[in-house]
Amino acid sequence: MENEAPDRRKHAYSIRRAILDYGMGIIIFGFGVFFLIAPRLGIGLNVDDLNRYMFAGLCLLYGGFRVYRGMRKNYFK
Repeated sequence: MENEAPDRRKHAYSIRRAILDYGMGIIIFGFGVFFLIAPRLGIGLNVDDLNRYMFAGLCLLYGGFRVYRGMRKNYFK
């Protein structure tokens, strides 16, 4: 009975952390997509194209990594 409480806490923590990783990953990935297609939507950004593409690429990579980390749920190793 005593061993169940820490396991429940670890399980609850990993679920909360995975939800956070999914949410933040989707938001950051969405920013990357937004920065890629902003000129097509008619939104003018005062940033030159190279910097916009680099930032969008970083957002896509990091957002994908956060979603991947949420799927792995490897928080205690």
